[in-house]
Amino acid sequence: MPAAMQLAPIQSRYQCKGAVVELEDLLLQRYAARSLEYVAHTRSIAGISGLHLSKMRGRGIDFEEFRPYQQGDDIRLIDWRVTARTSRPFTKVFREERERPVIVAVDQTSNMFFGSQVAFKSVIAAQVAALFCWLAIDNGDRVGGLVYSDKNANLVRPRRSRRSALHLLNLVYQYNQRLQDHSDSDETPLDPGFEPGLAYALGQIRRITKPGSTLYIVSDFATLDERALQYLYQLSRHNNVICVFISDPLEEVLPLPGYYSITDGRRRGALNTFNGRIRERYEEQFRERMESITSELDQLQVPMIRLKTNQPTVEQIRQWIVQNS
Repeated sequence: MPAAMQLAPIQSRYQCKGAVVELEDLLLQRYAARSLEYVAHTRSIAGISGLHLSKMRGRGIDFEEFRPYQQGDDIRLIDWRVTARTSRPFTKVFREERERPVIVAVDQTSNMFFGSQVAFKSVIAAQVAALFCWLAIDNGDRVGGLVYSDKNANLVRPRRSRRSALHLLNLVYQYNQRLQDHSDSDETPLDPGFEPGLAYALGQIRRITKPGSTLYIVSDFATLDERALQYLYQLSRHNNVICVFISDPLEEVLPLPGYYSITDGRRRGALNTFNGRIRERYEEQFRERMESITSELDQLQVPMIRLKTNQPTVEQIRQWIVQNS
């Protein structure tokens, strides 16, 4: 059966939808993550598969190859069956597996509380965070992260335990729920030094990110500024940084000419899309923004996974893994 057909039930069953996410949805992503894990293992994408293999060869977990015995090799690693078959001593070579902490930064600001089809950006961000958390846990890596809103941010230090992943996902769920009832706008910042935006979040991430970590930043990068780029540069020098850019179709192209009712959950308005010049400028602004973000990340050699809210999340990540293998 083709891989796409096998993934179809997974996509429909575990795809997060709507304006807010449920904690059960985030827990179910563990099963969806297994399909990504299989693809990642076969493609050997660093930072996705969770198997962070070092260049050193020795007595590790994963078998690498057979090679002729050399003076100084550990005689305990001689493979006697191959030796008997070839009449020459052969030894087993293993590739050492090295643990790499996985850190997930999740944007749950008011700008993410937007969507026109299938799910809000904040919901897809929560789903992506859950997928990467479960991938890390299933591969024996330590997992931690940060969730931030317009008023607060919470850090979870990386630990190799299911409890650490659940703690992070519970925070994601709580922050996501606050977007629905707008209580976040009335919250008093927990940290007196809090500053809204991606720069502050990355500054906090540096506190728990040790060299050699894999860092996923899940956002729409609406607040990507010079300070945030400086932090990204610093983090990418010694870590594997992957940006996950989430957008909604309505941000890219206005709907067909007409009058549309829009709401922010409290107020309602109307959107007029008849003006052709406005439509063209709208599309041009989005293209310019995408080109700017792509250019900045390319200069830092930071890869970007682009996800759209109206397409199956697991399939989009799977395609990225295949294309970048």
